[in-house]
Amino acid sequence: MVTDIDCVLTEKAITTFISEYTSKAGLKGGVLGLSGGLDSSLVASLAVKAFGRENVLGLILPYRDSSPASKEHAELLAQNLKIRTMVVDISSMADGYKIETDRIRFGNLLARIRMSVIFDISHRDNLIVLGTSNKTEMLIGYTTWFGDNAAGMYPIGDLYKSQVRAMASHMSVPSEIIDKPPSADLWKDQTDENEIGLSYETLDYILYKLVDQRMSTDDLVDKGIAKNNVERVFSLVKKSQFKRSTPPICKLSSRTINTDFEYLSQW
Repeated sequence: MVTDIDCVLTEKAITTFISEYTSKAGLKGGVLGLSGGLDSSLVASLAVKAFGRENVLGLILPYRDSSPASKEHAELLAQNLKIRTMVVDISSMADGYKIETDRIRFGNLLARIRMSVIFDISHRDNLIVLGTSNKTEMLIGYTTWFGDNAAGMYPIGDLYKSQVRAMASHMSVPSEIIDKPPSADLWKDQTDENEIGLSYETLDYILYKLVDQRMSTDDLVDKGIAKNNVERVFSLVKKSQFKRSTPPICKLSSRTINTDFEYLSQW
């Protein structure tokens, strides 16, 4: 099953990754956006294990239409972890953009404003930006390009949503956060599963079979998974590849960044 992970071993692997990568970058701790959701709560909990609570900063970045529960749960998580927080209302920043937008574009705008604030504070305090995207979201492109998918590292980027839930229970994330419907809270009453059109349980199963077990779409259909669901998930993964890739560089020289020149160790 997708959820069958060794939580103790996973905790050790992620906290070691966080600590070692940050140290190599010459930074002293981490900053992240605390949305009151499952993913950011798990990342914050793991960061405390990696850095110590004094080196973790949680930014709470509400818009005027944000659910009050999001801020309440973010503060609850921060209180439980005893980490520092900073609240920045982004309403005036978003409203200052006068061009008319639709709901999707405005949601993306909010995500990018939040990440701009997070990166600014990361520079001020010499902290790495901890991404909160999980494997499910990243594979289907359910992230805002250069918004919530912008980060210095992705601690839970190799955990499916169902595995995030298991890890959150292991890390003692409050039940109020674990049990509520996942939502990006970009507009009123938004939920991830309603917007995606599939439950995370179904989505994770299809992705796990396609990606980790390298099964074909035909194999999944033969296993009894609805063909339209399999084809839709496969299409989402293909169409969102650009979000998971470093922007390409037009190759003009003998050594091109990220093509022929990737690591300083080559020197």
